[in-house]
Amino acid sequence: MIRFEGVGLSYPRSAAMQAGTVPDEAGRRRSDTREILRNLNFFLPDGEFRWLLGPSGAGKTSVLRLLYLAVRPTAGRLTILGADISTLNRTALPRLRRRIGVVFQDFRLLGHLSAFDNVALPLRLAGRPEGALTVDVMELLAWVGLDGRTDARPHELSGGEQQRVAIARAVVARPALLLADEPTGNLDDGQAERLMRLLKELNRLGTTVVIATHNDALVARHPAPALRLDQGRLLSARRN
Repeated sequence: MIRFEGVGLSYPRSAAMQAGTVPDEAGRRRSDTREILRNLNFFLPDGEFRWLLGPSGAGKTSVLRLLYLAVRPTAGRLTILGADISTLNRTALPRLRRRIGVVFQDFRLLGHLSAFDNVALPLRLAGRPEGALTVDVMELLAWVGLDGRTDARPHELSGGEQQRVAIARAVVARPALLLADEPTGNLDDGQAERLMRLLKELNRLGTTVVIATHNDALVARHPAPALRLDQGRLLSARRN
C-alpha cells in the first residue's frame, strides 16, 4: 500500500546552496527553498489503478519521484509498499526499488545496450538466470512489436520504439508498483491502446499502477480514480 500523510517536498532555490539557507542581513541564516508539494494526504491500497492528473507544473513528476524513491519528502510521512521511507535503511532501499517499475518520459535507456539487454536488465539485477529470462524478454518485446529489433541500440530506434523498450523494461519483472510518466507521448493510438491493455492486465494480476498524463482522451477512454494536482496541492483523490 501507499500512504501520503502531510507530505511536502521543497528544493533549494539555488543549486549552489545545497543546504537550502542563505545569511540574512543580520548574519542569521534563513530558508531559501522552493516548496514543490504541500501537505499531500492520500491512500492507495495494493492493486489500485490511478491516473495522476494536473496542468504542467502541478507537481505530477515530483509525486512520481517520491514514489520511485528518487527523493525523500521534506515534510510528512511517506509509506511505499508498506515501508515507512523515513525509517528505511540503505540496505533495504535497493530491495524496495527493485519492486518498483518506472516508465520515464525521457526513456533513460542505456545507450550501449541493445533493446534486449535494456529490457533484461531488471531481471539480471534480480539474479534471474540467463536461460530463464530470455523467454520472458523475447515474449514482451514481441508483444510491444519489437521482436525484430532485439539487437538494435537506442540510437537506432525511433522515439516510439524507444518508448516501447522503456515500457517493456519497466514491466518485465512484474513489479508490485508501476509508475509511468506520460507513457503514450510517443505512441500512436493503436500502440497506446495496446499499452493500456498491458497495464490493465498487470493491474488485474495485482500490480499497483499510477500513470501521469495530459492525454484527456486516453483518460476518457479508460475511466479510473484520479489524483488531481494543482500548484503542488492535491485537489481530489476520487473518480474522475
